[in-house]
Amino acid sequence: MKKEEYIKVGISVGDLNGIGTEIILKTFEDSRMLEFCTPIIFASIKTMSFLKKHFNSSINFHGINDINQVVEGKVNVFNVWKDNVNIEFGKEDQFIGQLAVKSLEKATEALKNDAIDVLVTAPINKLTIQSDSFKFPGHTNYLAKELGGTSLMFMVTDELKVGLLTDHVPVKDVAKHITPKLITEKVETVYESLVKDFKINKPRIAILGINPHAGDNGVIGEEDDKVVKPTLEKIREKGKLVYGPYSADSFFGSKNYKNFDAIIASYHDQGLIPFKTITFGEGVNFTAGLSKVRTSPDHGTAFEIAGKGIADESSFKEAVFTAIQVFKNRKEYKKISKNPLKTASKKI
Repeated sequence: MKKEEYIKVGISVGDLNGIGTEIILKTFEDSRMLEFCTPIIFASIKTMSFLKKHFNSSINFHGINDINQVVEGKVNVFNVWKDNVNIEFGKEDQFIGQLAVKSLEKATEALKNDAIDVLVTAPINKLTIQSDSFKFPGHTNYLAKELGGTSLMFMVTDELKVGLLTDHVPVKDVAKHITPKLITEKVETVYESLVKDFKINKPRIAILGINPHAGDNGVIGEEDDKVVKPTLEKIREKGKLVYGPYSADSFFGSKNYKNFDAIIASYHDQGLIPFKTITFGEGVNFTAGLSKVRTSPDHGTAFEIAGKGIADESSFKEAVFTAIQVFKNRKEYKKISKNPLKTASKKI
């Protein structure tokens, strides 16, 4: 394999009191992972060595203080802090939360400077990351500010992809957040992601209704008839295959989701409950619409099992694979866009 084919995967460690570092260790204990990517963990060699010992891991680290010291074929640990860290698995801790922020900020800086190719984030605790200087409800909002673009939480597997119109918004506020502008932007983001990131040329997208039974013709709320339907009609006039709004209660149980390349849910639980029920352990949280590639596992810190050595790394490993594949797909799309005639002639 040529050196330029190695993809540098930056990893923010998330909450050290959760399962994040365990699933990172388990993922890269498999030496085959190093055959096609170079991991850079943003933490500290001292902290990661403690965790290696705790979990009786066979992994070997290469500690670095400068991003230019990265070595391919090694699991690199970029020293973000030098503090001694008291890890208490399963406990909410403000200091640990701030270390999660430091890891994320340093990894994001490397991503912006092209020192890493993609970013995979381990789970954070949304309470302990809060401070006067960091007031974001999660990764997605922070990365949207730093990287630009119309960000969208996009939960993906090969068979099922679910995006959200609203993500971390209280249920009582969902309807007033959903406007024609928001729907149009999110549909555009999903559409572009399916084409550029997942190589689907003419995507079919389904939209779930805001209200039960998509409003039942106005009997259970007017938002679906007055906001969603006319907006989708305008989008279809521009040639996009967008359908709905569908009643959310039967959409997944009836297997209707299999007729579409992506589904856009109105709010967090409407989309994520069926997604995680169908795909748990295989799903990946991908932030569509950003200028850079970011993925994460489809679960949280799992404090209840943290430190016990029983966490399943499958979703994190899938997040690494997805980040690498999306990065490659974007490169290929860019190449095709620059030379459409040349590419077409090769296929003939």
